[in-house]
Amino acid sequence: MGPTRKRDLLAAVVVTAVAGYLLVRMVYRWFPPITMWTGISLLGVAVAVAGWGFFVRARIRDGEIGVGRGRLHPLAVARSVLIAKASAWMGSVVLGWWLAVVAYLLPRRSVLRVAAADTPGAVVAALCAFALVVAALWLQHCCKSPEDQPPNADAAPG
Repeated sequence: MGPTRKRDLLAAVVVTAVAGYLLVRMVYRWFPPITMWTGISLLGVAVAVAGWGFFVRARIRDGEIGVGRGRLHPLAVARSVLIAKASAWMGSVVLGWWLAVVAYLLPRRSVLRVAAADTPGAVVAALCAFALVVAALWLQHCCKSPEDQPPNADAAPG
């Protein structure tokens, strides 16, 4: 399993945004109101994922990986990578959706009063989805093992 490629995530954002825009054009009239609180839950998940990334990074840097009390189990790191990958993909899809909604709402703000009211909530939701993608990529980065040092790395230059 390799690292998540940013171009793949970008492709997911674009495909979802295009499909989402077409869907929003057909069904926007039945949407519930989009408030500022609509996407805030994504920000909570992003903060949790980023916080876990800092924790894992500190444990790996300090060499506290392995079995034993107070150590981070290697399977916990592997599960963290899985959570990071899933969060990055889900965040990308949700980001594409909210970008589609924003793209639909922005040109209609002067014509539709409800579009003007929904735009700030959709923008906040898109920003929170972007934060989730960034946090997931950070967690994935934090789960990398430290680089192997050459055997004489501690020796003084001679």
